[in-house]
Amino acid sequence: MGRRKMRKKVVLACVECASRNYSTNKNSSINPERLEARKYCKNCGKHTLHRETK
Repeated sequence: MGRRKMRKKVVLACVECASRNYSTNKNSSINPERLEARKYCKNCGKHTLHRETK
């Protein structure tokens, strides 16, 4: 039960069109900075950079 406390649910938003396409979990104590990943955006129709939103 104590294992899931450190993980935080985050939402990834496209940098170009600002649509929120993906959600995932991250360990905030190990990675305090914002998560960035190149993912496919269905609104843009191409792979773009997605960043963690607040």
